[in-house]
Amino acid sequence: MSEHRRKPPRGDGRPGPDAVPQRRAARRRAARQPGPGRRAEPAPGRGGRADRRRAIQQQQPPGRRLIDYPRWGKRGLRRWLPSWRQVLGTFLFVVASGLGVGTYAYATLQIPSPNPSTQQQSNIFYWSDGSVMATKGAMNRQNVELSQVPPLVKWDFLAAENATFYTDSGVDYQGMLRAVYHMVQGGEVQSGSTITQQFVKNTYLTQNQSITRKFKEILISLKIGNQMSKDQILQGYLNSNYYGRGAYGIEAAARAYYHVHAAQLNVSQGAFLTATVNEPSVMMLADSDPKAKAQAEGRWQYVLHRMVVIHQISQAQYDQLMKQGFPTPKPYTPSAGMNGQTGYLVDTAEQYVKAHANLTDAQLNHGGYQIYTTFDKKKVQELAASVDAMRKKNLNPTIRPVDKDVQVGAASVDPSTGALVAIYGGAGFDKGHWTNNADTVGVPVGSTFKPVDLSAALEHGAVLSPGAAPSTITPDSKFNADDGIEIKNQEGHLIPDGTDPTGFLHQQNDDNTKWGYISLRKAMINSVNTPYVQLGEYVGYDHVEKMAEAVGLPRKSLQYDTAGFYIGTSTPNAMDMADAYATFDDNGVHHDVYSVSKVVNNSAPIPGFATHQDDQVMASTTANAVTNVLKDVVDQGTGANAKALGRPAAGKTGTTDDYKSAWFIGYTPQLVTSVTMFKEKPNGGLEGMAGVGGEPKVYGANMPTDVWLGYMQAALAGQPVKDFPPMPDLGKGSDETGAPAPSASPSTSPSPSPSASASTSPSPSASTPCRGPNGDCVSPSPTVSSTDGSTTGGGWTGGGLLGGPTGGGATTSSPTPTPTSGGPGNKNP
Repeated sequence: MSEHRRKPPRGDGRPGPDAVPQRRAARRRAARQPGPGRRAEPAPGRGGRADRRRAIQQQQPPGRRLIDYPRWGKRGLRRWLPSWRQVLGTFLFVVASGLGVGTYAYATLQIPSPNPSTQQQSNIFYWSDGSVMATKGAMNRQNVELSQVPPLVKWDFLAAENATFYTDSGVDYQGMLRAVYHMVQGGEVQSGSTITQQFVKNTYLTQNQSITRKFKEILISLKIGNQMSKDQILQGYLNSNYYGRGAYGIEAAARAYYHVHAAQLNVSQGAFLTATVNEPSVMMLADSDPKAKAQAEGRWQYVLHRMVVIHQISQAQYDQLMKQGFPTPKPYTPSAGMNGQTGYLVDTAEQYVKAHANLTDAQLNHGGYQIYTTFDKKKVQELAASVDAMRKKNLNPTIRPVDKDVQVGAASVDPSTGALVAIYGGAGFDKGHWTNNADTVGVPVGSTFKPVDLSAALEHGAVLSPGAAPSTITPDSKFNADDGIEIKNQEGHLIPDGTDPTGFLHQQNDDNTKWGYISLRKAMINSVNTPYVQLGEYVGYDHVEKMAEAVGLPRKSLQYDTAGFYIGTSTPNAMDMADAYATFDDNGVHHDVYSVSKVVNNSAPIPGFATHQDDQVMASTTANAVTNVLKDVVDQGTGANAKALGRPAAGKTGTTDDYKSAWFIGYTPQLVTSVTMFKEKPNGGLEGMAGVGGEPKVYGANMPTDVWLGYMQAALAGQPVKDFPPMPDLGKGSDETGAPAPSASPSTSPSPSPSASASTSPSPSASTPCRGPNGDCVSPSPTVSSTDGSTTGGGWTGGGLLGGPTGGGATTSSPTPTPTSGGPGNKNP
């Protein structure tokens, strides 16, 4: 600084010229010194901006910051370590926040609807012996009540999975942590969840492993625990688990592994099923894979040991179970499908269940039904084998195209109960044949209807003269059996010919044999049509129709009031016809034919299946008389091929015009079986079977009887030989007006006499186009004489005639009925 600026102060006491700047500099220096409320500034020229920032941070007083972090006044690592107050505060904040979020989530959580797949169940169909016939449904599960599970089996699961189940809140936090620890250590896999949590996971959530899913599982488990009882939760758990072998739920598992119901499991088997829950893919092979079996045995032993620990079994019981050994599962067989006859059996049973339990298709298809059928597995197989044998012997579409599309249907009934023991429905669903041939409509029954005429006549008599009271009829009553006779009604009027209003019906037989007046027994033996058409008119349509319904033929299958009605234009199915003949077999008692004996849904039996309607629909003398006549049909008539059965049998053949259907229905005291055969047109309807099997004509006496015979021989093997009741004494019956007196000789002897055996019958000829070994066939185009002497075609002449709605001189024609499965109005046994 220059000399002239360092002048001394003035002598008058006032500052000199340099005093003011010096004081100002002093004040500035003082302001830079730290003090209360002041910020220290770094000395000029020392460090940069970062040094000044750190200095400011170190000198910041704690009272000026909301959160003292990094910590004021600390250096090094201590500056970044939180204090215990900070740690505690943070912990309490997190806990409080978590509780708040959890409380809010719990309060607002709605328990979701169960997963649709967990509600799906299958329907199980059982054979008459209780073994499984088929499982139908997308999910092999049948829910059962907890009461259906044996107590010790229930505790098998609790011992292994959640011993504190009945006392805990539904969530085991320690268990979850323990499971994580074991998995980290490489130990045995544990679920880490309570049974409640597993039930929630199975029923409401997915199997995904995520924090979100686990959080939902815990919340729902807590909420479920407050809304459902422990038994309800345990029941849901047992029914929702997957046990391997395609089995969901303990009922399906019991069947899959041990072929029993859940209620039949023992504690040892229950211990094995418990083991399958954690590792089903391994345990399901315990019957065949040594490694899987060793692992299964170890887990099984663990479960039983846990039962000792929780005091559900004693040490002595445990030792005994170990001595008995591991309960090896039965060999694994996939659930039965709908192949072969099974599809038809299941369909028949379903129709019966829907009709008798008033269920819709949707309700039944929801699943969960255990349906116990009357079908005998052995008899079903024997019936199918007999049909196959007949086909192999007679039908070869490769060589004879006419053999194509030939169908067989059959049904077999226990006459003492009405139980349907076997049916044959066709080639099988797996072969593309979906129509049940045992339950068709549109296939006329032909002369197999004649026993209904006879039973109605024996019960109600016949008006043989106009205005007279009904006369007593017996099998020995004689009627005109000549070909081409005119048919009269009860008033004595001739039946008009439906095709010509000026003409009258002339009923035709199979041939023009001059039988004269013959007994109804002889007419049945030789299947002569005219006596039974006239008999039906004298008895009256109403009486015959009511008798047909009484023996089990559905009203909608019956032809309306025509002459052809009496010789089989109606179209009941094979099950209906077996039902009707069972009434004759059981002394006139009609049992409603049935295919299901019991239905269980969610462990509760559905009412209406334990009992069945039984009615005495005709006098036992009437039924036994009809049986006696039908026994003669087998012994010496058109059913003679059935004599090879080697035991007393009764039956009737039936063949329709153009050979569009052929029947044989026969029975012994123990079993009734009906067999029908027909040929379908490619576009629907029926066509004649001439030439089928290399035979010019197809009769009920040949191929249908062959099926009946082969089946009955197998089905009755080993059963005692029984005979029918003897012919009852019906007293003296009346003959048709015009019949010769009993002492007189028959007016005409039949010539030639039809043979009783199919093998010795004359072949059809041009002059007798429908002459056949069973005597059932009738001319497809009969001639009917009119009053003016002209002739017209179209009169029905045989049993089970096709082509028009009226029999015995049809007035119009209609399309040939098409065989289809029974509709809603049909009785579906």
